[in-house]
Amino acid sequence: MAAFSNPVTKLFSTDYPIIQAGMIWASGWRLASAVSNAGGLGLIGSGSMYPDQLREHIRKCRQATSRTFGVNVPLLYPDIEKHIDIIIAEGVKVVFTSAGNPKTWTPLLKEKGITVVHVVSSSKFAVKSQDAGVDAVVAEGFEAGGHNGREETTTMVLVPAVADAVKIPVIAAGGIGSGKAMAAAFALGASGVQVGSRFVATPEASSHQSFKDAVVKAGEGDTMLSLKQLTPVRLLRNAFFEAVQKAEQEGASREELNILLGRGRSKRGMFEGDLAEGELEIGQVSALIGGIMPAADVLREIWDGFLETGRRLGGMASG
Repeated sequence: MAAFSNPVTKLFSTDYPIIQAGMIWASGWRLASAVSNAGGLGLIGSGSMYPDQLREHIRKCRQATSRTFGVNVPLLYPDIEKHIDIIIAEGVKVVFTSAGNPKTWTPLLKEKGITVVHVVSSSKFAVKSQDAGVDAVVAEGFEAGGHNGREETTTMVLVPAVADAVKIPVIAAGGIGSGKAMAAAFALGASGVQVGSRFVATPEASSHQSFKDAVVKAGEGDTMLSLKQLTPVRLLRNAFFEAVQKAEQEGASREELNILLGRGRSKRGMFEGDLAEGELEIGQVSALIGGIMPAADVLREIWDGFLETGRRLGGMASG
């Protein structure tokens, strides 16, 4: 693959403007290092890690790649201060933040020379993130797996809205798992893409094999947004999802939903492989994933598809 240069590749010192999302129970050092070694930006997902585990993954990732990698930090994480301290102490160069106010930690991270990117679900929050000093934003449409914006704005609408609203680079996410989707995101104003679900279906992802197999088998309509009274999250349909849907239809309170959710539900599903009672977070693009392949091959397939789509569209434009 020939190297490519644009604002996103320059920001992260990568060959390609493709970022592997930092997903809980999937994005450990093996996946992050594999993507970075292949020329993209790999992210360690710290949201499912205790502080000591995060330190271990950062160190192992550094041993496995000489390329840039980063850490995704959900700002609502209970031990956020410990995670930030470890990231700074270990010399991580890139941090993606989500699920919180970027003003809280961006100034400190920037002071330490760290590149900061914040994930947003609206142009309003994109502007606030830019004002907070972040270097780029991820515009994540509600097709995405995991926790989602309450506005339920699709990637097709969100990306151009955010691109028009800010001057910093925009990275598109949500429903992107192919070169065609990447080309569409660029046409909408993005300078890069963040890919999550497609990288779950790789040998390097730390998710349980049963979960990976379920992702590959998923079809259109097999994921739905759930738990809207708490924090909206896109899940694969299973017995747990059906129980939540029934409770919501019957007017369950936030407290009752919290009891139903319990503790460790996502670990139970995605990491331990309980496909009935676990929380199975994945995006709509799972319907387009045809099989499990190495992370480097996923990146290569997306990039080659992006270039081929560009050539095809160029031919259409010339008549």
